[in-house]
Amino acid sequence: MNVILYIHGKGGNAKENEHYKKLFPNCEVIGLDYQTFSPWETGKEIHIAVEELKDKYDDVILIANSIGAFFSMHAGIGDMIHKAYFISPIVDMERLITDMMKWTHVTEQELESKGVIHTDFGEDLSWQYLSYVRSHPIEWRVPTQILYGSKDHLTSLEAITDFANKHQANLTVMEGGEHWFHTEEQMVFLDKWIKESR
Repeated sequence: MNVILYIHGKGGNAKENEHYKKLFPNCEVIGLDYQTFSPWETGKEIHIAVEELKDKYDDVILIANSIGAFFSMHAGIGDMIHKAYFISPIVDMERLITDMMKWTHVTEQELESKGVIHTDFGEDLSWQYLSYVRSHPIEWRVPTQILYGSKDHLTSLEAITDFANKHQANLTVMEGGEHWFHTEEQMVFLDKWIKESR
């Protein structure tokens, strides 16, 4: 039997895995409720979970949402995953961090000096995080299907297309779709995408 491991995005939770059970009726579907929020820590949590699942099931299939996909790509699990589905993945974290720095008029010198800077929109800017991202480029060789909304405000179409091309991933764009797939229309599109990509 195969297992689906669901990795949620920021503000999400492991219970979102319930949605995917009807799409994979012949698989066990498990959500990971990770407790950390950095690529080096959360990556370890994901790695441990995948190792445990690999011992129990024939193949591990990954479904990862937003920053969950980013964490998964930093988990060193590429040789243990049979296939991956990424929904609105963060594929250029350095660009996202530097964009947030521009929005809040924070310079690299300021961030390096202070270490962590809190923002008005609820995100902490971290020099350690930025440095990690720059020194750990994504290496991902898993057969991957990507779903992207044309109105995604965190990742540009150019960035997601470039990532898909470099990593031989199949990219599906929903016109009018947002970063967070949640409306009835968006979820119908998501379900159809998974069914057609299986």
